[in-house]
Amino acid sequence: MAIIGVACVQVALVAVWMLLTMVRRGAIFTPRAFRWVDTVIGSSAVATVLALGVTGHLTLAEIPSPDDDNMAVLGALFAALASVGVGAAFVMLAVVMRGLLRKATDLETEIAEVV
Repeated sequence: MAIIGVACVQVALVAVWMLLTMVRRGAIFTPRAFRWVDTVIGSSAVATVLALGVTGHLTLAEIPSPDDDNMAVLGALFAALASVGVGAAFVMLAVVMRGLLRKATDLETEIAEVV
């Protein structure tokens, strides 16, 4: 799972790099940008699902009890739970930003037709 998680991060970094290149060229408001934004959303969603799986595994398989001094398992459980929350929030934010990019691209196309 860790290897797949690292691969998700690397895929997202490549997609963000391509988006930054498009921004530098002034070509961010083109339909090609949506492919890279969708790649970021997809890889983030996969990483979030992986973190959810780890959270479920730690919750069901390890079953930390309050009587044990098993702080490592509890710490890993809370870290995985935090990763799920942050990942879900990032995916939702990226979907909202994709909608804004769609609207801006449509508006730029309309303005280009008028001019």
